[in-house]
Amino acid sequence: MNCLMRKHCLRAWAFTACLGWIQLYAQEKGTWKKDDQQTVWVTPVANEAGGGRLVRVQLYQPQIVRVTVYPGTTVTPDSSLSVVAAAQVRKTFTTEEKGDSIYIHAAPLHVAISLRTGRLAYTTGRGGVLQEVTEGKRFQPQVADGLPCYAVTNRFAVQPDDAWYGLGQHQDDQFNYRHRQVRFFQNNTSVAVPFLLSRNNYGVLWDHYALSTVGDIRPFRPLGDLRLFNAAGKEGWLTQTYANNPARPEELVYTSAVSDINIAFLGDSKAAFPAAFRPDKGLVVYTGAFASGFTGLHKFDFTYAGYVKMWVDGKLVLDRWRQAWNPGAGVVELPLEKDKKYDVRIEWLPDGGESYFTCRWLPPVPDEEQNQFAFTSEAAHAIDYYFIAGENMDSVIAGYRRLTGKATLMPEWAFGFWQSRERYRTQAELLDAVKEFRRRRIPLDNIVQDWSYWREKEWGSQDFDPARFPEPDSMIAQLHRDYKTQIMISVWPKFYTGIPAYNQFERKGWLYGRNVADSVRDWIAQGYVSTFYDAFNASARKGFWNLLQQKIYSKGIDAWWMDASEPDILSNVSPQKRIAQMTPTALGPAALWLNAYPLENARGIYEGQRGTGDNKRVLLLTRSGYAGSQRYGAVIWSGDIASRWTDMKAQISAGINFSMSGLPYWTMDIGGFSVEKRFERPKEADQEEWRELQTRWYQFGAFVPLFRVHGQLPFREIYNIAPETHAAYHSMLYYNKLRYRLLPYIYSLAGKAYWQDYTLMRGLVMDFSADTAVNNIGDQFMLGPSVLVNPVYEYKARKRRLYLPAGTGWYNWYTGQYENGGRHIETDAPYEKMPLYVKAGAILPTGPERQYVAEKKVDTLRVYVYGGADGSFTLYEDEGRDYSYEKGSYSEIPFTYQESSHTLTIGKRTGSFTGMLPKRTVQVVYIDKAHPQGIADKVNILKTIAYTGAALQVPLMHKTL
Repeated sequence: MNCLMRKHCLRAWAFTACLGWIQLYAQEKGTWKKDDQQTVWVTPVANEAGGGRLVRVQLYQPQIVRVTVYPGTTVTPDSSLSVVAAAQVRKTFTTEEKGDSIYIHAAPLHVAISLRTGRLAYTTGRGGVLQEVTEGKRFQPQVADGLPCYAVTNRFAVQPDDAWYGLGQHQDDQFNYRHRQVRFFQNNTSVAVPFLLSRNNYGVLWDHYALSTVGDIRPFRPLGDLRLFNAAGKEGWLTQTYANNPARPEELVYTSAVSDINIAFLGDSKAAFPAAFRPDKGLVVYTGAFASGFTGLHKFDFTYAGYVKMWVDGKLVLDRWRQAWNPGAGVVELPLEKDKKYDVRIEWLPDGGESYFTCRWLPPVPDEEQNQFAFTSEAAHAIDYYFIAGENMDSVIAGYRRLTGKATLMPEWAFGFWQSRERYRTQAELLDAVKEFRRRRIPLDNIVQDWSYWREKEWGSQDFDPARFPEPDSMIAQLHRDYKTQIMISVWPKFYTGIPAYNQFERKGWLYGRNVADSVRDWIAQGYVSTFYDAFNASARKGFWNLLQQKIYSKGIDAWWMDASEPDILSNVSPQKRIAQMTPTALGPAALWLNAYPLENARGIYEGQRGTGDNKRVLLLTRSGYAGSQRYGAVIWSGDIASRWTDMKAQISAGINFSMSGLPYWTMDIGGFSVEKRFERPKEADQEEWRELQTRWYQFGAFVPLFRVHGQLPFREIYNIAPETHAAYHSMLYYNKLRYRLLPYIYSLAGKAYWQDYTLMRGLVMDFSADTAVNNIGDQFMLGPSVLVNPVYEYKARKRRLYLPAGTGWYNWYTGQYENGGRHIETDAPYEKMPLYVKAGAILPTGPERQYVAEKKVDTLRVYVYGGADGSFTLYEDEGRDYSYEKGSYSEIPFTYQESSHTLTIGKRTGSFTGMLPKRTVQVVYIDKAHPQGIADKVNILKTIAYTGAALQVPLMHKTL
């Protein structure tokens, strides 16, 4: 894996694998060979157009098959950055030839390989076909850095009831990716993770790092591929008008015909805008009509910056905003009839000098592709993927982590509240903010110092500006000593030319040179020339850590914020430009390794801090990640999203799909990062909308894996959003305190994520897969096994329509009222409360109110038990700050509830750790249909028990009058 890819390329084309040992069984069937106890090689007869000539099928791990397809008989050396697990020999593995196929049996998974075509099919012991290659593999010759490689494609056929999730984090508010498209190009707000998870309990890990597309891989088409009509009805184009005063759009400065809206990347708008147009103030309008030659669901894909609205036949179907320097993404799905004309009007206010706007479309999915998905990558040497089967979606994710590494356990304080803003400009500002939190008794565990704490001209020095941060060592010590607060600091892989760190890295050949050669300046003051270090270079990673350790970690910093880790060397450039900026990498052509940069960047800091020997848990907040990032202590956040209701809603499905990609730790900028001008200096109505948006987002944010506030002006501290007499303040404080009460539950989920490969933020389909109604529900989720979270994402909404999954009953969080599952309900959603429900049979441990995690131990545990079904929960505890848990230093207390006898069993505690409480008080609150009550400070405690670690049973029967 550490060999240069350039050498791999040359070696791949210089030698041919010796295939003389392959046994010939029947010429018309092709040949096959089992070369050891776990690998089958097949050379099919039929070379489908552009298809592979040699197929390797390896039983890699229990219920995991690795498939590698080579374009010829050349076997290229293996090289993976994501997969760290070695193959395990399966002694129970058998093969048989039957008809024109080879069958591999490794119960419960069975694989069939066609000797004619090389196609594969997977079945389980239950006999159902999970997945099958239909159109086979496709190789198209390419060149990267003058070396040969291939664009590769692999198609899969699936069951008609299938649905697909995961694939990282994306901003188009799509949840079930069936018949949809996902593009893998690391970008601000878009995170590529090449792991697909099926509701039918299988997964595919696509082990490639190039630009890729997944799902419906048909290329989106320009608008001109529709029948277009201008504003006067003439066929051939739309009418495009420019006005410099949006209030008077009839005062045009330019009119033209347009059939392609494609202002996609940096610099494109300069050529697109007429000279007389003012993009910072003006309005662009597209009018006319369109017609399609197809009947069915059409998709319109948008990239936008500024304000964009789209009406079709007078109906508003798109209404978005994104700050001009950071374009957003959206998809509109429209059912259209063949040859029917639809009136269209699109309005775009660029809202900036450099702006972005694209609109493309796709016709309906063809009948022959209704039950297919595909992976395609632009640069590779072979097709390489892992098929993972499981009993449920959790076991499939466990297989993903067996391959790519366990998710490390975050420090316990990380599950408390994080306060951040863009940015604390001085040492005094930061300390004053923490002081105010403590004065107001608002719980807080982590304060974040964002970018630009260095001197203006010294980005990459990792030095604090002494004029604004005169005593960083003392500041950090005071945060720890006086305020009991951790501090996280922003570090970028970016260096300004001329500073000592740049000169050192340049001498050693650790920097990408193209951005410097192009003399591209960034956006600070007059602009400075910069570049990024090559994270694929092991020596450069070590050098970067040494710089951080010397300048920052030695001062006592607790956690790292790794911004722009895509790498965002220059924002809003095309993928081809990014590849050029990264060429060459230490591993070879950047085209092959493009999307893996954030993985290797995180690796360097994780390995560096663990190498210090201080045993403090590594915590990395990084704007991008890849398959395997979870093993490096990484939390991924959703980037510089906008402060809008539509963006808040999009974070729900984005966070769920990211969690279902196998990486359990996700967070977002609560309240959104980029802010409309109307909120920066708001009128009264805008001020109230801002407060309500922040409140609703805060309610949602309290139930995601990491609870974190961040954003541009206005300042994001609770007391800067609203006065303490305001409902917004009351609500945010309530959910902050509630988060701390729930930490015994949440930290136990984190322990389960490490020990059992669990997922904290869960799509409903994970726990209620028998209920097909949940397949497309991406605006609700489970936090752990018990809590159904239903964010409110519409302004002034005071009701919330939601779905209660079938197969169980549900209790209202605030009242305890019981509801049957399997139906939609409309429930109250007052300003200060987000609808929450608890599953029947749930056991929910809660702790005391705390100002910070380490303030007090949970010596009194309040356990809420919900009747109506059997249930169980295991309380996990450990030291909370170091890696002693990896060596078995932790404890577990099992709780089980039996509905038939109304009995709670508190099991025997197993394990121990330094600082473990030898005994504690357990307060039991029992809720059933006849005895409803909500989760609150003052409740009816049914039993109070002194627990010392021995098992005991607690009868739960309410007294009857």
